[in-house]
Amino acid sequence: MKPFLSKDFLLTNPTAVALYHDHAAKMPILDYHCHLDPQQIYEDVRFQNITQVWLGGDHYKWRIMRSNGVDEYYITGSAPDREKFQKFAEALPRCIGNPMYHWCHLELKNYFGYEGTLNGSTAQEVWDLALAKLAGSDFSARGLIARSNVAMVGTTDDPCSDLKWHKLIAEEGKMDTKICPSFRPDPALNCHKAGFAAYIRKLSDASGIRIEHASDVARALSQRIDYFNSCGCRASDHGLDYVMYQEATEDEIEATFRKAMAGEIPTVRETEGYQTYLLLHCGREYARCGWAMQLHFSCFRNPNSRQFASLGADCGYDCIAVTDSSAALHKVMDALNKTGQLPKTIVYSLNPADDQWLDTLLGAYQGTEVPGKIQHGSAWWFNDNKVGMHNQMTSLAQLGILGNFIGMLTDSRSFLSYARHEYFRRILCNLIGTWVENGEYPADMEFLGQLVEDICCNNAKRYFNL
Repeated sequence: MKPFLSKDFLLTNPTAVALYHDHAAKMPILDYHCHLDPQQIYEDVRFQNITQVWLGGDHYKWRIMRSNGVDEYYITGSAPDREKFQKFAEALPRCIGNPMYHWCHLELKNYFGYEGTLNGSTAQEVWDLALAKLAGSDFSARGLIARSNVAMVGTTDDPCSDLKWHKLIAEEGKMDTKICPSFRPDPALNCHKAGFAAYIRKLSDASGIRIEHASDVARALSQRIDYFNSCGCRASDHGLDYVMYQEATEDEIEATFRKAMAGEIPTVRETEGYQTYLLLHCGREYARCGWAMQLHFSCFRNPNSRQFASLGADCGYDCIAVTDSSAALHKVMDALNKTGQLPKTIVYSLNPADDQWLDTLLGAYQGTEVPGKIQHGSAWWFNDNKVGMHNQMTSLAQLGILGNFIGMLTDSRSFLSYARHEYFRRILCNLIGTWVENGEYPADMEFLGQLVEDICCNNAKRYFNL
């Protein structure tokens, strides 16, 4: 029987062991898509206890607690931090087979030096250990980023943001880690959702462009893209329920815009026409700036209407959606490609059933700008587990080129989530090592070591012009 979380955790053969310890483990992390708060990074915030750094804003952990019947008072409510931690510690041992069990213990081991297992009985000793560790200088926001060997962080930012904190970090010049903004224009495209008119007024103020027509929205977004570009932006991000493609005339797009600004809800067809217009416009602008366009889709957001009314969005109640985005995504990419304005593109579906058609899509639109111009993004959200990562990389290897993959991201709000990169790297090395041990690929360790280092870091460095 193997010990839990040994140095060769998830590595089942000698080739995997060598690839991980000699190559993957030492590589810097490029966290090109996450939700860390740039203000917290600039202010180098400190955390008073493990609940603040570990449970605050972590939807994965909240879902574990809810599934164990824990009252919301101990999750997003006003319960004391020590009691919240206790409830989570009591739930965690039941998570056999869940990546949260592995992630949590990797975080406890890597950051706090805890070699035991967390449960209701050990919660107090972990709490006390964390209190002592968090008092150290290397447990501030910047300290955690530095000790995690993070070379780049790509935050997620509203187009209306003045990017104050990014600018202050850059001007200060004290961080070795690049903190880059990412452009997330969803509110400007979601004309069917509440608050659209108010957001357009906000966009008008931020851009200095008087927005009276749909074409003015496009101009305002272009202005903000230029501003983000001047602040070191490398990528955009679109959170889509599904990929849409609906052709519409200028008059139809304008009518939809006016309808939404008047507080009416456009039809699905009207909404899709307006969204397609702006998505294509943004894609062309991203190509002009040399950015990567990230498209996340097949997420069913806020299905629990009662909890949505009580807590609002982004509280851990989302789930996988079954959508058919294949034809629409092909049309979006073809429309941009026709004019030579298809940007570098990373596509992520929350539905793992989409893996294979996504991997065949890549080959239809690659370009000479960079190897792997069109990327199947890392197994995302509910898929960033052992099986999900294995399947995503296996599909990519079989139908595309795994060697050009830009690797893992955290998509997290936690400064401790970088243990997930270790998890990914161990799974990657074991996958490649297994193929080699089975005689499916030559045991050229020099080349394989370089391949692993590329997937862990170098490919993303090249892809994002770092």
